[in-house]
Amino acid sequence: MKRLRTICLIAIAVVLLVLYPVWTTPSTAALPDEDAGLVYMPSQFSVAETGDRIEALLGERPLTLFARIDHAANAASVDKTLLPTQVLIFGNPSAGTPLMECSRTVAIDLPQKMLIWQDDDSQTWLAYNNPSHLMDRHNLAGCEQNIEMIGKALQSLAVAASGV
Repeated sequence: MKRLRTICLIAIAVVLLVLYPVWTTPSTAALPDEDAGLVYMPSQFSVAETGDRIEALLGERPLTLFARIDHAANAASVDKTLLPTQVLIFGNPSAGTPLMECSRTVAIDLPQKMLIWQDDDSQTWLAYNNPSHLMDRHNLAGCEQNIEMIGKALQSLAVAASGV
């Protein structure tokens, strides 16, 4: 009986050691890799506060907020549950129009968007399209300077909103 108990304890220990990495994998494992064309950033704030911070920052810059979509509220309206998830859609025609002059298909990715969500570990994340991915996706030859400028503006906005 004592030997059976020892074998069971060893078996349980082995199972725990094998499964431990799966149970403790950080939420970043759920993020697609950078090749997905998105830039990811953790936020020190809740989804709502991060969104409020983005909205306030847009008001201080020459950017127009077109929409703020609360996917969790929309899910609740059809009796579904979704952790806090919001998308802010914003832009500036003086930045977007030159891109569309390079390639009209980039309009499918404009105006710019920022996604904010809470993961299963209660970490808030912010993501946005990597402008260099748009460069490749839409063959924006001749728009390198515009892409660089937009990339810096998005990064500055994301850093200020997330407190990182």
